[in-house]
Amino acid sequence: MHRITIAKGDGIGPEIMDATLRILQAAGAPLEFDEVEIGEKVYRAGNTSGISSQAWQIIRQNRIFLKAPITTPQGGGYKSLNVTLRKTLNLFANVRPCRSYHPCIQTRHPELDVVVIRENEEDLYAGIEHQQTPEVVQCLKLISRPGCEKIIRYAFEYARQHGRKKVTCFTKDNIMKQTDGLFHRVFQEIAAEYPEFQSEHLIIDIGTARLADTPERFDVIVVPNLYGDIISDVVAQITGSVGLAGSANIGTSFAMFEAIHGSAPDIAGEDKANPSGLLQAALMMLDHLGETEVAARIKNAWLKTLEEGLHTADIFRKGYSRQLLGTTAFADAVIARLGSRPEVLPAASPASPELIQLPEYQRKSQPRKELMGVDIFVDWPGKKSDELAEMLKNIEVDGVQLSMITNRGIKVWPNGFEETFCTDHWRCRFETIAGNGISKQHIIQLLKNAEDRAIDAIKTENLYAFDGTPAFSMGQGQ
Repeated sequence: MHRITIAKGDGIGPEIMDATLRILQAAGAPLEFDEVEIGEKVYRAGNTSGISSQAWQIIRQNRIFLKAPITTPQGGGYKSLNVTLRKTLNLFANVRPCRSYHPCIQTRHPELDVVVIRENEEDLYAGIEHQQTPEVVQCLKLISRPGCEKIIRYAFEYARQHGRKKVTCFTKDNIMKQTDGLFHRVFQEIAAEYPEFQSEHLIIDIGTARLADTPERFDVIVVPNLYGDIISDVVAQITGSVGLAGSANIGTSFAMFEAIHGSAPDIAGEDKANPSGLLQAALMMLDHLGETEVAARIKNAWLKTLEEGLHTADIFRKGYSRQLLGTTAFADAVIARLGSRPEVLPAASPASPELIQLPEYQRKSQPRKELMGVDIFVDWPGKKSDELAEMLKNIEVDGVQLSMITNRGIKVWPNGFEETFCTDHWRCRFETIAGNGISKQHIIQLLKNAEDRAIDAIKTENLYAFDGTPAFSMGQGQ
């Protein structure tokens, strides 16, 4: 018997969780559960995290968490609990299998069978944002080598365990050469360790376009966090409905399972929601727990239900569907077909009970790190970069001089264009005259000089070289 934690969530969450639990219980899944309250009610009660310390304790104790969708209130002050759960519990891998159920569910892509493996802890989802000037807000994109290595190696191990043949990486490293560039480089390094797989890299924009147009060319896709969130919804939707897909959030000590869709408050309480996404997540949970026989039994009953045209509103189509069912009736239909197998759709077989084990991260030898300069970000309401440059030249210190000013990444000094629109947020780069590096004391003196001249320095970023290679971006237009 496995003791798990459940949360019924918000919106349609209670309905689809009740339907899912009824199916699991009818199939004899060996589960006991503790229920916790998370989400909108907890937020509204004044807890800005959306979860209580007692709920954390139960989740950590049971280690397996089946979660219905939750609602994060709109507006400032509320952090996404989904992101908090994934990051706090070190759930580094988000696994989202998506396949078509042609000819039983309408789709333009009858051969679609794609697994999106999404990095789950880093990227823009770190949620580190600041308003720095009246006109400009920033969000920090954080990508780490350990994070890249874990998720990319997991993708290849998943492909190996599930008999897949190809792993594709999507990034935007033609623009974000440091962050996405690191993800791409690590992908190339690890792909070389798995020569039995075809591997490829695509820029995220054309990759997404091809995924939407010809998804059958893809097999396993591994991506940074934000891209994975977007493309997994794209590929789930083109199977026939985003309501058909579940996801697993896998870590070294904990695992969380959920539907990929949201809480859909517009249909909450109307017995219209499709419980399939949460059910698929629950089946992934059973596989994770080693209960692969009962998972396959439920999956086949679910496939038989789809095959017979018993569909909820999101997938009901004339010519494909026979009867429109609500949430409760759909669960009843699946339960009635336990022990049956589909005749048109491929039947499910018990999955491998082996969990993917990754080697412990091994830190590389430390490169030589050299401070080459500093970017000082300035809040200045003026419009002419030449005027700002004259002000900044007055804060230069011995051996360190102003070399560039950018606005929203575009070089506007020296030799900028007057047509470039400028906000009040300026990146001002100071470097050594001889290129021999600077010290922290130089930076402190630059900031002191700026303060003495009423120049509003709002942020600094040190410019480093590692083993002699500059590790910072140039200005667009340099």
